[in-house]
Amino acid sequence: MKKLEDKVAIVTGSGRGIGRDIALLLASEGARIVVNDLGGSSDGGGNDSKVADEVVREIKEAGGQAVANYDSVADYESANNIVQTAINEFGRIDIVVNNAGILRDRMLFKMSEEEWDSVISVHLKGSFNMTRAAAPYFKEQKSGRFINFTSTSGLIGNVGQANYAAAKLGIAGLSKITALDMARYNVTANSVAPFAWSRLIGTIPTNTEAEEARVKKLKQLSPAHIAPLVAFLSSDEAADVSGQIFGVRGKEIMVFSQPRPVRSVYNSDGWSIESISAIKDSLKSSYTPLEVSSDVFPYEPLV
Repeated sequence: MKKLEDKVAIVTGSGRGIGRDIALLLASEGARIVVNDLGGSSDGGGNDSKVADEVVREIKEAGGQAVANYDSVADYESANNIVQTAINEFGRIDIVVNNAGILRDRMLFKMSEEEWDSVISVHLKGSFNMTRAAAPYFKEQKSGRFINFTSTSGLIGNVGQANYAAAKLGIAGLSKITALDMARYNVTANSVAPFAWSRLIGTIPTNTEAEEARVKKLKQLSPAHIAPLVAFLSSDEAADVSGQIFGVRGKEIMVFSQPRPVRSVYNSDGWSIESISAIKDSLKSSYTPLEVSSDVFPYEPLV
């Protein structure tokens, strides 16, 4: 029996790239799919309904069921429309994959307010909008799956991505609180940090040797590598998995640590600038290095 038989899934940003492969795999496992995609460019501009329509066609030709939706996740009412599309077409909603995203990379000292707001709106606010729209249905039926997309840009760091990193680290926080708030209703929420070549990653500048090396590695990574983990987290097999942050890099799946205290110091007299300065060297071994993703993952992808 297919693992997602009779389930209904919304996959945002599923007209291309990672979202497309997720939608196709979930459909092959029996899920009925709302293929949501505005059809915009990598920076969020424009729209093209054919992007979502093409994925719907692929699913139907393979014997699955799917419907297209072209609403923007960044708008609260539009997010409700996306969920309502699932209810109207298929009668229920079981899985929400918050994958939609854009990039507007810029060094922090050059980033405009619009570049900040647009990325936060699609990634972080969009994930909240979709979660908020689906949560009442999940609560009522006492089941549901949220799979949200974070990034090592936020979990670790990358140069020139203050907006994207802030949004993606915020999504990890949103996922944790969603998992806590919804646990009593048998609803899970997890985050996935994908390593994969996509049109968004294709906008990363390659002005230095380090940037060229990073992009070269990413080009080896297919979006199809991400989909099986999302399918697993969507299934009944993952009923006891919630509040976690996973990574997928080629054929490697990893679980990320989450912030916990690693060292503490105590002063019975209370602290001053001078007393903190006196003991600062004793804390240094516990500091997190100022690294970017490629420093933490310097090895070739396991493909």
